[in-house]
Amino acid sequence: MTRFIKTKVAFGTLLLLSATLGTAQDPKAKISDGIIKIGVLTDINGPFMDNVGKGSIVATEIAVEEFGGKVLGYPVQVVSADHQNKADVGSARVREWLDRDKVDVVTELGSSAVALAAMKIAQEKNKLTIVTGAGAARISNEDCSPTNLHWVYDTYALAKVGTQSIVKNGAKTWYYLTANYAFGHSLEDDGKKFIEAAGGKVLGSSRYPFPGNDFSSYILTAQASKANAVAIATAGLDLQNAIKQAKEYGLNDGGQQTVAMLMSIMDVHSIGLAYARGMHFAESFYWNMDDDSRKFSRKFFEKTKRMPTALQAGQYSATLTYLKAVEKAKSDDVADVIKAMKNMPIKDAFARNAKLRDDGKLIHDMYLVRVKTPQESTAAWDYYKVLETVPGEKAFHTLQESKCSLVKPK
Repeated sequence: MTRFIKTKVAFGTLLLLSATLGTAQDPKAKISDGIIKIGVLTDINGPFMDNVGKGSIVATEIAVEEFGGKVLGYPVQVVSADHQNKADVGSARVREWLDRDKVDVVTELGSSAVALAAMKIAQEKNKLTIVTGAGAARISNEDCSPTNLHWVYDTYALAKVGTQSIVKNGAKTWYYLTANYAFGHSLEDDGKKFIEAAGGKVLGSSRYPFPGNDFSSYILTAQASKANAVAIATAGLDLQNAIKQAKEYGLNDGGQQTVAMLMSIMDVHSIGLAYARGMHFAESFYWNMDDDSRKFSRKFFEKTKRMPTALQAGQYSATLTYLKAVEKAKSDDVADVIKAMKNMPIKDAFARNAKLRDDGKLIHDMYLVRVKTPQESTAAWDYYKVLETVPGEKAFHTLQESKCSLVKPK
């Protein structure tokens, strides 16, 4: 366990003790072990640490603090760990949390492989998982679980929102630079489907071993394809390096458009507007959307000195909704909590027009954004122009398309 993880466990213990003192507990509540324990399993030191990582832990703590550190008089404790983007490491920690540490809900899971493994373990042990950091569509489709919820985005919505309007605006031919693992493949496959449905064509793709540093040969191949748009289907540090190298090789100078299939505000901040300007991509949150998003983001900024990503805002939303559901159900039993969550309004700093479906998917508005130029940006973190708001019913796959076993045929 790293020093950071130990610190967070210690913080959770202090929160637990302070919440216990002088607090009346609801005698009708069914709270196992007398504690609501939330586990945040995330990428603390790897390629996705800026998009999730410590920021997702902070977002969880903010939600708990806003709730008063307790539910129905019972204390809430937050524990955290680094899954290292390895399914075996993540699985071992999940088993330890559920068997030994009595964790009630495992959250974040910012790796599709880790998320899928964790979901299976949690289902076996009748415990809840809430995936806020991973995006493989199969998490709430063919591999859906009755004890799992999928909160922020998936590759279907990212691909649909992030390609179709661009095709309709003239980018008819595409080339993919794709991370060679499940999440990258899913981004590419879903993207191809929506590009073709909008009247475009994918000329080819290059798959690189993830994680990677040198993208020069792939960029040159994409450049030689003469495609109108070059889609980069990866995330985190790999995405940042690929965008920088594409700029340095003059990819955009010849009129080719660079499209990120998954990008966050931290990616834009890290590489700067000079590199990221003009890029289009699908987003599920922006800190400057409205009063609710700004209020949460200011709290987050005070603690981290950066604005939250969509995944971190989604983690806040999922935690807050979970605590509300435990309070409503007067129980931390997974079936009771999920039933309560599916039958309550979900509106907060992240979620707009949101509803949990039978497959565990949170349906909410998505956005097509463009990164501003340095000249357009008027203040720190003023990075996005929202071009289009796409209702969740149009962004995510329908229940009629679903392969989830939880969806009842109509």
